[in-house]
Amino acid sequence: MANLLKMADMHGLEVLLAQKWSNRRIARTLGIDRGTVAKYVRQLEAVAGGQNPPNPPTGSDGQNQPNPPAGSSGPASLSQAFHEQILLGLEAGLSAQRIWQDLRDDHGFGGAYDSVKRYVARLQTVSPLPFRRMECEPGQEVQIDFGQGAPIIESGGGRRRPHLFRMVLSHSRKAYSEVVYRQTTEDFLRCLENAFWFFGGVTRTGVIDNLKAAVTQADWYDPELNPKIRSFCEHYGIAILPTKPRTPRHKGKIERGVGYAQDNALKGRTFASLAEQNRYLQGWETHIADKRIHGTTCQQVGKVFAEIERAALLPLPAGRFPFFQEGRRKVNRDGHVEVSKAYYSVPAEYLGREVWARWDGRLVRIFSNQFKQIALHVQCEPGKFSTQDSHIPAQKRGGVERGTTWQLAKISRIGPQAGQWSEQMLHQRGIEGVRVLMGLLSLTKQHSAESIEQACQTASTHGAYRLRTIRELLKRQGDRQERFEFLAEHPIIRSLSDYGDLVHTAFHKEEKP
Repeated sequence: MANLLKMADMHGLEVLLAQKWSNRRIARTLGIDRGTVAKYVRQLEAVAGGQNPPNPPTGSDGQNQPNPPAGSSGPASLSQAFHEQILLGLEAGLSAQRIWQDLRDDHGFGGAYDSVKRYVARLQTVSPLPFRRMECEPGQEVQIDFGQGAPIIESGGGRRRPHLFRMVLSHSRKAYSEVVYRQTTEDFLRCLENAFWFFGGVTRTGVIDNLKAAVTQADWYDPELNPKIRSFCEHYGIAILPTKPRTPRHKGKIERGVGYAQDNALKGRTFASLAEQNRYLQGWETHIADKRIHGTTCQQVGKVFAEIERAALLPLPAGRFPFFQEGRRKVNRDGHVEVSKAYYSVPAEYLGREVWARWDGRLVRIFSNQFKQIALHVQCEPGKFSTQDSHIPAQKRGGVERGTTWQLAKISRIGPQAGQWSEQMLHQRGIEGVRVLMGLLSLTKQHSAESIEQACQTASTHGAYRLRTIRELLKRQGDRQERFEFLAEHPIIRSLSDYGDLVHTAFHKEEKP
C-alpha cells in the first residue's frame, strides 16, 4: 500500500474519525494499512493544534489546498488567486478542463491544467456545501416531469408501457397525473393544459427538466424553448423555467412525486387501455394522494390546496390553448390538401400550388405562402373529405348540386309555358324531376325558345310531363317545316291553254313543205 491516500480515502478517514472509530476499524473498513491511518491521524491532530503537518495530506507541493493553514511554508496553489472564478464555473456545471480553459483565455492564468483539476477536486471533496431547500409561496410554482406508467395489455395480447406525466404544486403538493404513449410537444402541452383545468388555475412559474418536447437548446442562463411552448406560456400567463442540465435536485418535489405515484398507485397493476389507467389515476389522486399527510409539510395535501393554494392560482383564460401542428402541403388535382389522412378543399386558384396547413385537433386552417388564411375547416376523421361549396368552380358544379330553384329560374327565361310545365312536372314527379329539368335546359342547345315554348304548351294541355314527350313534339315541328307545298298559281307559271296553243303552232310548222 502506497503511503499516499486518495482524496476519497482521506475524506472517508476524516468522517470516520469524527465518529470516534478506532484506527484498526478505519483501516479494515477503508482497506488501507493501519500504520498509514495512524500517520494521517497524527497529521490531522497537528493541523488541529496549530502546528505544521510533516507532509501535505496528499503528498503534493500543496497546490491543491484552497486555503493553506496559517504558518505553512509550502507554496500556495496558483489556482487559489482565481478562487471566485472557479466557484462560478462549478456553479454553472462546467468541468475542470473547461474552467482551466476559461481561466487561461479570459483571465491570463499561467498554471497547468492539473493545478486547476486538483483545486476543483479539493473544493468538491473537502468543502461540500449543504443543499438549500426551497419552499414556495402558494400559487407560485409547479414542478413537472415524466416517469413510467403501468403496463397496458391490449385486446390482441400486445403489451405497451406508457409515459406517466405528473405535475405537483410546490406549496401544497397537490398533484395531477396522466399517462400518454408519446412525449411529443402536443402531448406535453395537452397534459399541461389538462392539469391546469383540473386545478382550476395556473401557477406563475413551471419547473421542468430539459425534455426535447419543450426545450430546443438547453442552457441554464438562457434556454431556448420550443415556439409552441412559448405560445402556450403567453396564453396561460406562466413562465416555464428549465432546470440546470443533469441537476435533478432542482425539481426534487416532482422527482419524489413521480416515484410516489409509481410505487403507491401503479406498481403491480395492469390496465386494458390508456383511458382506464387515467380514470384510475384521477380517482387515486382524489381519494389517496390528497388525503395523505405529507412527510415534509406535515399537513393534509388536499386540505392545504383547498384552503390556501387554490385561491392563490392565476385565473384560467377564456378558452383552451389552440395548440397546433403545421406543415407545407401541395394542392391536389381535385382541389384538396391532405392533413392527417383526411382531405380539405381550397379555392380553385390554388390548384397545383403549395400552401401551409395548420391543425390542432379541432380546426384545420389553410394559409397561402404569405400566411393569409384561405380556408377554414372542422377537422374530420382519416379518409373523410371536407369540401366547401365556395371552392367548387361554377363549370364543375352539376345541376343537381345547384338545386331546383336555380334550374327553375333559368327555365323561366325560356318562357312562361316552359316554366309552367316545369313546375307542374315537379309537383307530380317529385325528386326524380330534378334531372328532367336538367334535360329540358339541355334542349336549348338544339332548339329555339319558341319551339320549346310551343312544345311545353302542347304537353301541358294534354297533361304529359315526360321529357320524351317534349322531344317528340320538337321532332314533329321539325318534320312539318321540311314539307314543301306546290303552288297552283304564280306570275311566272303560264296557264295550260297557253301551252296547248304553243304545241298546235309547232305542229303546223312541221306540215308546211
